[in-house]
Amino acid sequence: MTKSRTEQLLERLRELLSSTGDIEGAVVVSVDGLAIASALQAGVEEDRISAMSAVMLSLGERISGELGRGELEQVQVRGVNGFAILNAVGEEAVLTVMARKEARLGLILLEISRTVKDLLPLI
Repeated sequence: MTKSRTEQLLERLRELLSSTGDIEGAVVVSVDGLAIASALQAGVEEDRISAMSAVMLSLGERISGELGRGELEQVQVRGVNGFAILNAVGEEAVLTVMARKEARLGLILLEISRTVKDLLPLI
């Protein structure tokens, strides 16, 4: 039996989370701010993360364009408790990943890049 698009997206997000213990959650969001698929910890509000992700992506695109940096690929937010990394998935979605403050950022970025390549055909 063939898996649905949502099941495939969820499976890939779970693979991302299991790739390293430093990733605490991930969500694929439409540019309109609606969650397409998510693998988040209990208590994390999917709707809030989705809406904020769409706003950050839009703002990042504007900043990147205004400053002559070209097409936006990624937005990173570093807080005292960890990272939020937003990566464009084509023109229709964004992958938002939450990582621990002790995370090895290079490894996280590599896993995000691999995940985005896998998600592109599913979006």
